[in-house]
Amino acid sequence: MYRGVLSSGLGSHWRREVLRTSLWFVPALEVGAAIVLFAGTQAVDRGAYHGDFTLPGWVISGSADAARQILTTIAAAIITVVGVVFSVILLTLTLASTQFGPRMLRNFIRDRSTQLTLGTFVATFVYAVLVLASIGIGTHGEFVPHVGVTVTLGLMVADLAVLIYFIHHTAVSIQLPQVIASIAADLAEAIKEQGSGNPEPHPKAGPTAAGLAARAEEGGAVLLAPVSGYVQFIRHQDLVRLATEADAVINLEHRPGHFVVHGHRFATVWPPEAAPLVRQALGRAHIVGPHRTLSQDVSFGIDQLVEIALRALSAAVNDTFTALTCIDWLGENLCKIVAQWHPARVHRDDRGFIRVIAAEPSYDRLVQRSFEKIRQSSLGQPAVMIRLLDALARIMAETTSEGQRRVLLEQAEMINRACERSVPEAGDRADIQRRYEAVLTLESRLTANGRNA
Repeated sequence: MYRGVLSSGLGSHWRREVLRTSLWFVPALEVGAAIVLFAGTQAVDRGAYHGDFTLPGWVISGSADAARQILTTIAAAIITVVGVVFSVILLTLTLASTQFGPRMLRNFIRDRSTQLTLGTFVATFVYAVLVLASIGIGTHGEFVPHVGVTVTLGLMVADLAVLIYFIHHTAVSIQLPQVIASIAADLAEAIKEQGSGNPEPHPKAGPTAAGLAARAEEGGAVLLAPVSGYVQFIRHQDLVRLATEADAVINLEHRPGHFVVHGHRFATVWPPEAAPLVRQALGRAHIVGPHRTLSQDVSFGIDQLVEIALRALSAAVNDTFTALTCIDWLGENLCKIVAQWHPARVHRDDRGFIRVIAAEPSYDRLVQRSFEKIRQSSLGQPAVMIRLLDALARIMAETTSEGQRRVLLEQAEMINRACERSVPEAGDRADIQRRYEAVLTLESRLTANGRNA
């Protein structure tokens, strides 16, 4: 896997995503905070031990043996609870993998509440052990860290509150509507992050993207993928700087979310003389891993919702209402895509020349990914077909061009044809037909309004 320093806003988003999907980062921060807290309380205890000041009355007092017994009991109890928390997390991940699909596990691993709960208990254990180890013989008799023992008891009370919250949060988070809503929220954030495009310099200079792509295809040098895996992130700004130095144009043939095979075609460079320089740095500008992420891959969020819907519609599960919930959230996010999705396909240098041509998912393809597989799995299920048509109508109300409406109308027509051949009940077919006609009416009105404007 290639890694390096990221400079763009999406690069910062990628770093946050990498850290968020780890179970060690937040606990490590909390353990570090516990060590700092121990250093502070230890300094206070040492000052009181040497008579520099008197501790307030609410600080727990007692002998060294009593302090050791308290700290040993708390440390043993905390590490036992940590084992229970780990067991609950593993059980939750197993349930998620079985019910929602293995690709949903990352959504549970990246949950901040789980990470904070682990970190809180581990940090309390580390603090209790450090305080326990500090008890010993000093110049003025036995040293007893009274403030440290008091803080340990306070942390134990906080741990109880965290444990109750964790149990509540786990019970809520494994509910299917909550899982779907959280995936939809991540998708909405990714649409906002990725759909705005990059500000382009003015004026624009040089040949068009189509002309440069054709030139690279006809006479450019072909670059091969250095590793196999899913493209997770592309540092476009690094590629722009590289192409500017080489006075070249890089045409990327794979976008984040695509699977690349080592030694197979990856990109083209024009002029071909710049290929050796570009080849060395192209791999470093790509992050390739074993799985897809949302950092630059909006279609992955759509695929997650579609996967849950398909599992719900399978004969083994037969959960129509879950599929309807997925369709509702897909429609809501496609409304955002219609309004906000303007990704930058070309990346220019400071003078306005095109240096990198990227492969981006089109609006048409995103709509097709959202509806086609669900439609194919909903044969003979009027409720799902009706909800699909309702979602198409909501999305169409947000469209601004005939091209956007055309792809929605194609999906509606395919749903109507599927209804005619798979739904035996005349009343159900009539309900679906009314929804289909509502889509046609809305499309006609929006098209007429656009022409009049």
